[in-house]
Amino acid sequence: MENKLQTVLYFPELLLTLGCLLLLLISVFLKQEVFKKISFLSVILLFFVSLSVLKDTTLTFAFYNSFFKSSHFILFFKILIILGSFASITISINFFDELKLKRFEIPILILFSTLGMMILIASNNLMSMYLGIELQSLSLYILAAINRDSLKSSEAGVKYFVLGALSSGILLYGCSLIYGFTGSTNFDEIKTVLLEFEKLNLGILFGLIFVLVGLAFKISAVPFHMWTPDVYEGAPTAITAFFAIVPKLAGIALIYRFCLEPFGAFIDEWRQIIIFLSIASMFVGAIAAIAQKNLKRLLAYSSIGHIGYLLIGLASANSDGIKGLLIYSTIYLLMNVGIFTVILSLKTKDRYIEFLSDLSGLSKKKPIYSLCIAIVMFS
Repeated sequence: MENKLQTVLYFPELLLTLGCLLLLLISVFLKQEVFKKISFLSVILLFFVSLSVLKDTTLTFAFYNSFFKSSHFILFFKILIILGSFASITISINFFDELKLKRFEIPILILFSTLGMMILIASNNLMSMYLGIELQSLSLYILAAINRDSLKSSEAGVKYFVLGALSSGILLYGCSLIYGFTGSTNFDEIKTVLLEFEKLNLGILFGLIFVLVGLAFKISAVPFHMWTPDVYEGAPTAITAFFAIVPKLAGIALIYRFCLEPFGAFIDEWRQIIIFLSIASMFVGAIAAIAQKNLKRLLAYSSIGHIGYLLIGLASANSDGIKGLLIYSTIYLLMNVGIFTVILSLKTKDRYIEFLSDLSGLSKKKPIYSLCIAIVMFS
């Protein structure tokens, strides 16, 4: 009985939540160089959160078993998310300093978004999944429009918010259908109920489709990718780096868990959708990238193409597919950090490079940077 009542609340999320709130309080009382100090403290906080994830520390004082779970898959992606956020904050400090956009809210919003991603990755319930998605998304909307002096940044924020709200509505409607036809929001209970069916009824099938469409918006899989190039181009480059590196991995991890856990017995029902999203993303991502002149739009289509490759593992629906996902995700994280670090290190005529034409003659002026770009792009 005690084992059944024993409850699990995950310590890393609690530590990150308290850390975010504490940093908000500190930032109010600090008067000089607030942005750099908060960024430095944010990096330290993420380091300690990563240690707590590696230890898989748990506290046992509140009933959270039905909302969250832990596994090696979940812990691996939590570490990737934290590393991506760590790198994003680190490489953005000088960028925002030179842009005179030293707002202490930026690293704190990145932390809140990271918290949302950690929650959605570990979710074992439709409600906690949706709350994690919303916490992540709301922070990202603000980050996209953080440069209020830039018309492009404001436009990016509005586009992201409108389309993000639409996708959240679709996702929530899908969740309500699944709850209505199964009588539960818990992944394990949904799986148990579905095992009684020989085939999914129409209501549950529509719920599954709506949830997958909502998640496809979040990871910008084709044909739900229309916001990505505009948002990547309009947002400040350091924020674009965060968009490209971290939320995609969190969304992919959630799609894998959602399809393979509650709907693991009905692979044929969702496999066709995943195959279509995968092929369409690879095709459009590769073809549309050819015509791009803006470097950030090029990387946007590149990330769309990568989503297609990441979904191949889910379409295979076996352990080899999951292993492939873990390897590919790690390389994807490292290479994205690499290319954005180089972009944020290069300037031409006192402005950061933004167009492919800005790279002209780079091998003669800065051969080391040129070599780094070549290695990362070939990867």
